[in-house]
Amino acid sequence: MIQSLLHMDTQTVQSYLLGYLYTLPVLFIAFPVHECAHALVAYALGDRTAKWQGRLTLDPLKHLDLMGTICLILFRFGWAKPVPVNPNNFKNPRVGMALTAIAGPLSNLLMAFVSLALLRAVQVAPAMQSATGAAATLVTILVQLLTVSAEINTGLFLFNLIPIPPLDGSRVLMLFLSRGAEAMLYRYEGMIQLVLMGALFLGFLTTPLITAEQAVLNGIWSLLP
Repeated sequence: MIQSLLHMDTQTVQSYLLGYLYTLPVLFIAFPVHECAHALVAYALGDRTAKWQGRLTLDPLKHLDLMGTICLILFRFGWAKPVPVNPNNFKNPRVGMALTAIAGPLSNLLMAFVSLALLRAVQVAPAMQSATGAAATLVTILVQLLTVSAEINTGLFLFNLIPIPPLDGSRVLMLFLSRGAEAMLYRYEGMIQLVLMGALFLGFLTTPLITAEQAVLNGIWSLLP
């Protein structure tokens, strides 16, 4: 990334760095909401592990994962610190884990929808369109923040739905696997994580995820009045 920055002109570098400035406040909302959604559903289903460990909160410092945050900033896709869940506290452990897992990505999808809805409202509001001076600058910043929020939350929604450990999609996949297949998946979880990280760093997932992200964003946008 540093080498690519060195080959950019000043204006492009400024635009590049400004994009990261918009990303940071979005992360401090998207990650906590995602993880708190896990904790809230687990709590509602009878597991209070996350609450006892202080994870039933929107405090971003309780949820941010260093490597996951770095990956999201660099590659647009990442993760937060997993919420602790004890499936033995659920009446139906498999269903409870699946519902708890899917709550996180769905919360990001909801935030993406809200971000785009607000963006549409900003774009059509006469007061916003006629703003000048400092007000116009604030409108521009708001539009950029909402755009970045929609993109990041959609990315988190899609990335976490990938059905391999430790991503949320794997917990949903367990509903459809035999006990033997589930045990095998967990046995090789460490190796699978390394492959996932390698694919992420090498960019193998970038094109399909961005393509899917754009499709979801376009779909949400088409639903808005």
